[in-house]
Order: sequence, then structure tokens, then C-alpha cells
Amino acid sequence: MSGIETELAKLSSGFDRGCRDLSIILAAGHGKRIKSHTPKMLHEIWGVPTVVRVSDATRTGLRSVNQIVVVGINALEIAATIGKGRGRAFVYQEEQKGTGHAVQIAIKYMQKEQFSPENIYVFPGDMGLITTEATRDFHDEFEKSKYDMMVLSGIYSGNPLENVYGRMLRVPSKDRKAFGRIIEIKEFKDILSLRKPYKTKFGKKEYSFAREYLLDIQEFNSGVYALKGKALSFIGSIKPDNVQKEVYLTDMVQILNGKRLPVGVVTANVNDVVFAFNDKSALKRMEEIARDRVYEKLKNIVTLKNREDFFIADEVVSEIIELDKKGKMLDIQIGKGAYVGKGVSLGAGVVIKDNARIEGNVRLAENVSIGERAHLSAYPGQTLKVGSGSEVLQGDIIKGNLEIGRNSRIESSVNMTGSDENPVRIGNGVLIKGTSYIFGSIVEDNVWIEHSVLKNKRIKCARNKDGTVKPVRYILPFPEGLDSIEDLR
Repeated sequence: MSGIETELAKLSSGFDRGCRDLSIILAAGHGKRIKSHTPKMLHEIWGVPTVVRVSDATRTGLRSVNQIVVVGINALEIAATIGKGRGRAFVYQEEQKGTGHAVQIAIKYMQKEQFSPENIYVFPGDMGLITTEATRDFHDEFEKSKYDMMVLSGIYSGNPLENVYGRMLRVPSKDRKAFGRIIEIKEFKDILSLRKPYKTKFGKKEYSFAREYLLDIQEFNSGVYALKGKALSFIGSIKPDNVQKEVYLTDMVQILNGKRLPVGVVTANVNDVVFAFNDKSALKRMEEIARDRVYEKLKNIVTLKNREDFFIADEVVSEIIELDKKGKMLDIQIGKGAYVGKGVSLGAGVVIKDNARIEGNVRLAENVSIGERAHLSAYPGQTLKVGSGSEVLQGDIIKGNLEIGRNSRIESSVNMTGSDENPVRIGNGVLIKGTSYIFGSIVEDNVWIEHSVLKNKRIKCARNKDGTVKPVRYILPFPEGLDSIEDLR
């Protein structure tokens, strides 16, 4: 066992033998065309690595935790990102010899573990728009069918020469008895290499297809498959008889047809769920689709200033939708370029202005206002809370283990940091303004702080004889290193 395989074993868990289904995620590819130091499978779609999205959608959609992730290039980084989970195993494809080869490696691992699921579902790891609903629909269609193999297809509407997916080659209409049955899946590069009409058989009949006809087929192979255990016994029959000299899983269609085991095709109800990416332009388009999905979910619940420039993490979107279902009038406003990350909780009436960034376990109570370019964040294990009616103005940096009370106002150019050992607690009705920095301090109710640097202090509210609050202007002792500084002339 190699060092990589040893480390992958540490991240792997035993299968749940009470689950009858298993998913295989193909995540071993090079991703050379993406031209990035970031591994292809770790490029994010709406804030989540694409392979994580696929892994999560398949486990929930199939209602089975059992999963094998086939990794190759950047194996340990990808496995660590997905993480250890019940029923999930990582297997190593040292040489990338095609999708069929990857599945063969996964099957060898199952045999070693003496685990034989009834059904196996295969998904590309770069299909970052796949949803739980699409996965469940595919599962349910396969369950109620009598097919030994099923393929999920999509419909391509652009320039045929830009469609790099494999084509779904079906029996033509002239053969009424078998019309529409899937003959095989013809890969794009193999079609391009043709110099004469392509001839193939289905049953006892032979069919001939011109190169141009094959290129113009709009129905494409998504790379998602379902196979019954019986069908898997033939996977060793796949030969690398193609331009790429790879073991294509798509060849299983022809093999099973030859064995008289029925193969079916179901087309995705929503076409974009089957998109994958090989380059930056495709990745950008997928990100736009993900953003549009979020906009459609929220457009009648919250106010989004710019539909093309915002980010709200999936978990926050779900929380907002649940609050709306309960009849809560939210009146939340999200500015242009605003970023609301995973872990953030938004109360009713929250206003997040342009280019503000909020991430981590941040709790914004009702009617909180976050100004332009403000940045609020908390590290894992920390909580940052802002009480109802409080304001954080433009450009402020508020982070860490920190609480702001009700109806407080943190004006521009303020930096506050709370650590686990030295939290920051800001009371109710506090005003902090000017260029101020506060670390690990406790500020009691109604205090007014201006142009101050406060580290590990307790600040009480002191009043003048007329009852007005005395402002705090606390500067650290005299600066050092003055002999190194001189005025510019």
C-alpha cells in the first residue's frame, strides 16, 4: 500500500450494510484546461467545492450514506476537503485511464470489503450544479424501471462543435419496433476522428450514421449512470478501443445491449443540473446559474439591490426561506456586492449595504444595519453578535469573540477584535467613533468613545454634572522610535 493509500484509508469509513445503494464519485481527473493551481474538483460553485456539492447531493438524494470517492491527482487534498464521513471511502486511481477504469477500481475496493450493494450510481465530481432533487428523481426513475442500466441525459442547444459531451445514439424512427432505444454513447473526440459513415448494430440490425448527423445530436451524456449489481459483472469486458485509448464506462451500453440486458435513458427535468466544467468560462457560467437559482428563491422574500452581484450562502438562504414559510415579515435588504457567508444568521429588518462582508458564526438581531465595505467575521468556535437596532458603519472591521448590545452605533474607521481569552463586550446605547481600536475590552452601557486605543480595559459610563456623558479619548503612551521619523519637505 502506497503512502497516499495509507492516508486515504485513515479518512475512509466502513459501509452501512443496511443501505442497498452506493454512489461512486469520479474525482481523479487532471483538469488541465482549467489552468489553475487549485485542483479542478476543489473549484467552488457558490462558495462550496464542486466535489463536495456532488458528494452531498448524492448521499441525500439516494438516501444512502454509502459512497466511494475515486481520487487521483491531488488525492489527499481532495479527500481532506470532502472529509471523513459514515459510509464514505476514498480509493486511489494512480493512473487516469478513463471512467470505466475508475469504476473498476471502486468495485475492487467493494470486493475487498466484501460489500455488494444492489444498485450503484456513478457521478462526475465536477457536476457542481447537481441537486438533491435531481439525484432523487434519477434514483426513483431507476427504481421503478426494469432497466439494468440507466443513463441521465441533457439537451445541448448551442454550436454542435462546442458540445464536447458524448452523444446519445438512439435507434432511428425508420425502425418502428425499436425506435428510441439507446444503441450506444458516442464520444465527441471519436466522432471528430471519423472519415466515413459510422456503422453499428442494435440487436440483429445494422445502422449507419454520417459524421455530421452524429455531431448534430442534441441529446448528450451527462456522465451519470445507474447500474444494477448484475450489470457490474460485465465491467471487465470494456476495452480501450477509442481515440483516447481509455476505458470508457459508456461502452457498458453496447455491452449490456449485446447481453440482452435492457438499458434506458432519462432526461434531466432541469438541464443545468447536468452541466460540468473543463475551463474557466464554463465554471463562470455555472457560478452564474447558481446565483440565478438563489435570486429566484429569494427575490420575493428579501430585497436584493443587484441580482448579478451578491452572495448568500446556501445555509443562510434555507434559513431565510424557513422564516418566510412561518409567515415572518423579514424586510431584509442586501446591497450590491454584499457577501453573507456560511454560519450567518439574519434577523428581520437587517440592512447589509454595498460590498459589506459577513462570514462565520455571526448573529445579527432585528433592525441591525451594516454599512458599506464593513467586514464582520468570527473564527470557528467563536460567535459575534450584534444586538437589535445597532449600526456598524462603513469600513469598520469587527471580528472574533465579540458582542455588541442594543441600539449601539459603531461609526466609520473602527476596528474591534475579541479573542477566546480576551472577548469584547459592548453594552447598549454605546457610541464608538473616530479612528478607534478596541481589543479584549468591556464597554458598559451608554459609553461614548472617540479616537481611542483600548486594550484589555473596562470602560464605565461617566457623566458631567449636567448629566451628559463624558467622552472617552484614550490614547496609548507616547510613541517610540521618533529618531527614525522626520517630516517630508
